[in-house]
Amino acid sequence: MNGANGALDVAARVAARLGAISGVVAVVLGGSRSRGEGHPDSDIDLGIYYEPERPPDLPALRALARELCASGAGDTVTPLARELLATAAGDDVTPLGAWGPWINGGAWLEIEGHRVDWLYRDLARMRRVIEECRAGQVTCDYQPGHPHGFLSSIYLADLHDCRPLFDPGGALAPLKALVTPYPPALRRALLDRFLWEAGFAIDTAKKAARRGDVTYVSGCLFRAAACLVQALFALNERYLSNEKGSLQRTRALPRCPERFADRVEAALSAPGDGAQALLGSLGRMEALAREMSDLCRRDGASC
Repeated sequence: MNGANGALDVAARVAARLGAISGVVAVVLGGSRSRGEGHPDSDIDLGIYYEPERPPDLPALRALARELCASGAGDTVTPLARELLATAAGDDVTPLGAWGPWINGGAWLEIEGHRVDWLYRDLARMRRVIEECRAGQVTCDYQPGHPHGFLSSIYLADLHDCRPLFDPGGALAPLKALVTPYPPALRRALLDRFLWEAGFAIDTAKKAARRGDVTYVSGCLFRAAACLVQALFALNERYLSNEKGSLQRTRALPRCPERFADRVEAALSAPGDGAQALLGSLGRMEALAREMSDLCRRDGASC
């Protein structure tokens, strides 16, 4: 089955099967598809919520992955290939904590022609992070797949955007209520942190630019751009869950420097290969940072 409706149908059926496994409290549709922004090739992200004292039954998860991946194989797949596919799918289901503390495990599967990601979510940690972020306490950690870093506020974004597909005990409703409206302390914390960091990244890159250090300057330009995007979303009281597609999403924000996305793309796509060009790119990013600070002051936001 193709198209958005086909993906949503697969998500609903897989969620129902996951919900029957011991230890699974809730299953949600997340990512771009939960926001209605998915593309035909977008993954189906399924968050699997659990209480840490009663984790999901891992053997049952692996058995379900084998079954779903094998049943989704086309008629042209040989029995041996089907068996190998099923075995690999079961092996791909990780134990808890395998991908680090924030994206703490799951699976990358192919079911009925769709890429389906299972992502574990610890409800106790979710509650703790929500409380911290609502108080303006945000962390940012290294995480593969997140070139800017994994902000703890991503948990709030995921919770805000997700569509519950299985939640018989209503575990998620009170948590979703805590993240709407956007917490004022979180807004202030993100603006203060990332407007400062954008300026710091630009300033520290200038000496390297004079030496023609393209790699370092390019990294600092990306860092500055990512920080400005974080600040923009916070200024507009919008959650941001992932760097992917985030720049394009700024085009829909009501409070935004003129041609922000176009100017960032120009700086990142061609930073330059000599001192003069690199300093020019940093200057253009610095102008954007100043405009962001001015926009915050006019808005009355903390900067």
